[in-house]
Amino acid sequence: MPTTSPDVSQTEAHPDGAVPFDAHGIEPIPDGSRDCSPWELFWIWSGANIAPINWVLGALGITLGLSLVETLIVVAAGNVLGCAVFGVFNVIGHRTAVNQMVLGRAPFGRLGAVVPGVVQFLLTMGWVGVNTWVVLDLVMAILAEMGITGGAGLEFGVAAAIMAVQLGLALYGFYAIRSFEKYTVPATVLVMAVMTVLAMATTDVDWSLAGTATAPGEKFTAITQLLTAIGIGWGLTWIPYASDYSRFVRPSASARTVFWSASLGMYIPTVWLAALGACLASAGSGNNPSTLVVSTFGVMAIPVLLLLIHGPIATNILNLYSCSLAALSIGVQAARWKITLIAGVVASAVLAVFVQADSFAQAFDHWMVSILVWISPWAAIMLVDYFGIRRGRLAVGSLYTDEHGRYQTAGLVSLAAGIVAGWSWQYGLVPVMQGPLATALGNTDFSWFSGSLVAGGLYYALTRKVRA
Repeated sequence: MPTTSPDVSQTEAHPDGAVPFDAHGIEPIPDGSRDCSPWELFWIWSGANIAPINWVLGALGITLGLSLVETLIVVAAGNVLGCAVFGVFNVIGHRTAVNQMVLGRAPFGRLGAVVPGVVQFLLTMGWVGVNTWVVLDLVMAILAEMGITGGAGLEFGVAAAIMAVQLGLALYGFYAIRSFEKYTVPATVLVMAVMTVLAMATTDVDWSLAGTATAPGEKFTAITQLLTAIGIGWGLTWIPYASDYSRFVRPSASARTVFWSASLGMYIPTVWLAALGACLASAGSGNNPSTLVVSTFGVMAIPVLLLLIHGPIATNILNLYSCSLAALSIGVQAARWKITLIAGVVASAVLAVFVQADSFAQAFDHWMVSILVWISPWAAIMLVDYFGIRRGRLAVGSLYTDEHGRYQTAGLVSLAAGIVAGWSWQYGLVPVMQGPLATALGNTDFSWFSGSLVAGGLYYALTRKVRA
């Protein structure tokens, strides 16, 4: 249960109007403003993952050389663990009513938590660029099917319009995000269900596809890379956002319902769309999201793509909102709308990088592997601190003072060691991201495991020693 809130400014969340403006910052959400149901939390996380970008998850398995069946097993099994850990972080946010980056002040200190906060601030802006690329690619494919072409000028105009919609929703805050997801995601789910049936009926899925990774060593390497990038790794990449939204769930909701709402909201659409992407890729449709759709549905792709544009936008409004919270958490003194606009500018730069990439699947894999290097050890430290050291009891008010110290040496040292350990067993697409342990063991990638194990174990040892 949440502890007593500190003496900080709090704004009631229910001014007049169907969708009130969210004036909350990083202070604990008061009980009167926590009216989100577990079911609505489920739609928030489902909406963030019912997006064409998740088709790349399955298609990437085929690209790495795995068979269709192997790809489906790795994605389904890997996400069980990744989404379960994600669900636990949602429970912590629900218990404390505090956003994710402020919760990091307990193991890292008030100023020490600025380190992961800055990384999260930059990460969210990067994700906006990645997801906007997918929306832009889909829209351009739609227009091409309709015979409309306009070169770079048209592409720039479409990108600006999409970014404006995303910024508007994120600026309004959580309550607008919740309403958007609540009323639009069910329709998108229905469209995806129809798409899945149509795709499986019209596509010559090659269930016997053996893949190009035939040697045992090559296959194991591909499995580890897929697990890191899109199996276990997919749920882990959402952990820095978890508490930002579960803190609004009504206090009367049980921890069990919060856990399952968040976990299944992440798991079902991720595995579902990844399986669809793998099936389409096995038929030779490639790994580009718009190519997968157009080659499978032809003319019918036009109405389908129009509705699927919803997915990346639903994801980006979460990124932009969490970006503003991360900025406030590290001490940025600026209005949230200003931070959101800055995030849009930086995201546009990331978008330009992905537009120039030769292979979106490879660029996406590069992106996923790079961010997991810090998220995995950071998440392990957070879990060990909350459950192992504090036994699930955290005085929320202490997060807004120097009670935990300005810097927590144990947390920062453990995080640094975990990042080094993760990098050593990481196998990215460029030499600097290929650690010595990974290359020595056949280019395998267990960065999420090595980083978590070293960071969590070291933090527990250091903290217990200090307390003793």
